[in-house]
Amino acid sequence: AQSFAERLRLGIAVIHGEAQDAESDLVDGRHSPPMVRSAAAIHPSLEIPMLIPKEKPPITVVGDVGGRTAVIVDDIIDDVDSFLAAAETLKERGAYKIFVMATHGLLSSDAPRLIEESAIDEVVVTNTIPHEIQKLQCPKIKTVDISMILSEAIRRIHNGESMSYLFRNIGPCTFSTRSHLTAAGEELEHQL
Repeated sequence: AQSFAERLRLGIAVIHGEAQDAESDLVDGRHSPPMVRSAAAIHPSLEIPMLIPKEKPPITVVGDVGGRTAVIVDDIIDDVDSFLAAAETLKERGAYKIFVMATHGLLSSDAPRLIEESAIDEVVVTNTIPHEIQKLQCPKIKTVDISMILSEAIRRIHNGESMSYLFRNIGPCTFSTRSHLTAAGEELEHQL
């Protein structure tokens, strides 16, 4: 996150879950999910440990987002509950607009409806996973086509050519890709 902020010459705010006080290693988050000590309490014939889901810590924002555009970056969007909670927290702290960007947009279940009803202004994902139906359900979902970059990367790997050259010299985006990325970029530039 710090590297992105420095490249864009922008300030940074970080969203994280606060660590909760723990009495032992079993409840301090190092075991995911934490184990129940005895399954016999649930059923006498069970001799294997039962697993219970780990509680998620509350969201905390470190930094000032008031009047600014917030960009949430992650590798995958599937269940959108954590993104919705982060967006709500950012709105409460005064964020002007909220963009979510991820490499893979699974967007399962009722994610499109939840995004449409949320404080999120736009979700930008790549086309590594088909999500055309989700886009029809939610106009806030935008797609960046990365097929040319992936095909060039495969060609370079096959021919033993430099991958770093590829990412230093990425060609111009297609019009649709450029327009989706430009909206977020213009918002960020406006704040400089």
